[in-house]
Amino acid sequence: MKKINVALIGATGMVGRTFLKILEERQFPIANFFPFASPEDAGTVIAFNGKNYYVEALSENVFNRDIQIALFCAGGDVSAKYAPIAASKGVVVVDNSSHFRMDPDVPLVVPEVNPEAVKNHKGIIANPNCSTIQAMVPLKPLHDKYKLKRVIYSTYQAVSGSGVKGVKDLEEGVHGKQNNFYPHPIAYNCLPHIDDFTENGYTKEELKMINETMKIFNDYNIKVTATTVRVPVRNCHSESINVEFEKPFELQELVTELKNTKGVVVVDNPNNNEYPTAIDCDGKDETFVGRIRKDFSIENGINMWVVADNIRKGAATNAVQIAELLLSYNLV
Repeated sequence: MKKINVALIGATGMVGRTFLKILEERQFPIANFFPFASPEDAGTVIAFNGKNYYVEALSENVFNRDIQIALFCAGGDVSAKYAPIAASKGVVVVDNSSHFRMDPDVPLVVPEVNPEAVKNHKGIIANPNCSTIQAMVPLKPLHDKYKLKRVIYSTYQAVSGSGVKGVKDLEEGVHGKQNNFYPHPIAYNCLPHIDDFTENGYTKEELKMINETMKIFNDYNIKVTATTVRVPVRNCHSESINVEFEKPFELQELVTELKNTKGVVVVDNPNNNEYPTAIDCDGKDETFVGRIRKDFSIENGINMWVVADNIRKGAATNAVQIAELLLSYNLV
């Protein structure tokens, strides 16, 4: 691949640090690198690809320089203000926030699922929600073969999904200290509350999973519901996914489909207590699937357990994969 100039917005945050790691690990072809953050973090020195870089304060003028791709991981407000400015300068933005995800003019991309969607970008491409990304990877081959009729998500999401404040609440909570970020203690507890509640009783996180599933698959006939729960796990989201298909299936054939899917690792040997766990999946880019079994309460249904690193595949890795797609399609 040709080398290009890359900007990273939010370079000093938890997800931004993981972006740096993923870019290095995947040997993304960078000619010049420009890290940006808030004015408070300007001047911070970060190490990347064997060099030290001074983090610059993000402003409206920084995109006047020669930049081909800008990776945004600084939150929705920052993306809302600065991503359109970057795009207007000819920079292709890959945005990790929720701000543009449901914009009909912005592709919402999981590279293993809908890579061709990047070709329709108008300057901005959205990274889906972390809990949606890991569900899409194993659901894609099953939708192609058996057609999804209904999906029920129950998630068990790690505190790293809330950033450093969520992690601190857990780490201090196990030592008996008062929670400062979550509305209730997270240590030794589960909170059925991720993001804000809406008028219909669902949280915004639950609505993200519902709406993003239909948009990514470009199929608004799929019935989707979700309950998202924060659990006292440091990293990696786990999901119980119940699926009803339009078509009948043989379980072993379905498992074989998953085993042959890029980005999926099947760990499903309950007789030996083998199934995906958050600890085992931490630091990995694949989506791990286990506990695959028929749902005998409906005609064509299964249950499965899906685990992935929410900071890597659920954020940084997926975004870098999108950037790699842009290069492979000669779109930058």
